[in-house]
Amino acid sequence: MTSTHRLAIVGTGGIAHLHADELRKHVPDRFELVAAVDPDQGRLDAFKEKFGLARGYATIEDLLANEELDLVDLCTPPVAHGPGAIAALEANVGVVCEKPPALSLEEFDRIAAAAASSTADFAVISQHRFGSAAERVRNMMASGVLGRLAVAKCDTLWFRPEEYFAVEWRGRWETEGGGPTMGHGIHQIDTLLSIVGPWSEVVATAHRHRRTTNTEDVSHAIVTLESGASAVITNSLLSPREVSQIRLDFDTATVELDHLYGYGDDDWSVHPIASAAADVNLAWAGEPRGQASGHGAQFARIADALDGRATPPVAIEEARRTLELLAAIYASAFTGERVRAGDIDPTSPFYQRMDGSGTPWPDLK
Repeated sequence: MTSTHRLAIVGTGGIAHLHADELRKHVPDRFELVAAVDPDQGRLDAFKEKFGLARGYATIEDLLANEELDLVDLCTPPVAHGPGAIAALEANVGVVCEKPPALSLEEFDRIAAAAASSTADFAVISQHRFGSAAERVRNMMASGVLGRLAVAKCDTLWFRPEEYFAVEWRGRWETEGGGPTMGHGIHQIDTLLSIVGPWSEVVATAHRHRRTTNTEDVSHAIVTLESGASAVITNSLLSPREVSQIRLDFDTATVELDHLYGYGDDDWSVHPIASAAADVNLAWAGEPRGQASGHGAQFARIADALDGRATPPVAIEEARRTLELLAAIYASAFTGERVRAGDIDPTSPFYQRMDGSGTPWPDLK
């Protein structure tokens, strides 16, 4: 049995418009958008008018005091994700949060503690997990038709000009949490981990080559997975021909994804070895099919979970695993050390901040 769940969007910038459009397009009967929050009255009024909302609030505290809600959708700049999530969870209202879910592992663990004490749940937007092709690859791995993974590649090669960073919260550790590793590559990295499983250690570098930011504009990482396979990850904001790519080399086939901000079935390809071609191609021709990645696909899964009184995807443990890898990439890049899963505990400066003990370049004032 399906229900209509009352949802409010917190933050009314560009990503909030995308979320609201996706809700109306893909799950209009499963979520009722009842209110929005933004301290900028002009921006809030424009959002209310566009989406036909009667009520808006300057703060999430005002929202929670005046509305009966099932879910808040956090679309604010990253600096506001942690405080907003904790406020909602303490009010026993569920949270779905845009990436990155927190500025640090320390802040994320405070969110997790609030969720553990709440009757509501916390989940992170990870929309690229929910395309049918990614699900089909996971099913093929589980069936054994692909054999074992040996090598993976995960690239987020995007371009952001200098003027992109004129927005005051961008390019600063205190407000964005990091550069392309944290704010852009997280999409592909999370998708990769959802397919290949947990990571065990990483060696990385990070650089500020061109942009006048405090954060990196490029990072590279070599990651060893718990399975023993290896993955190479590059995140860049300096790449004029933009592309998002994942390549997976298994015993019997190479699986590739080539897209930019979202994929459909046709953005994936499978290249089997001759001896396994019949079995691999038969599995690849199977189900599920036809579901593009995107926020609408994840919101449908969130509605299913709420209807079944289950934790919405993607929940605490999975989201933390991705965030911990990002922290480990920064820790390895800035210390020159190999970092293993679990190394970044509360005694580490990289638990408190993604730039931890400091970058090799000076902060800009």
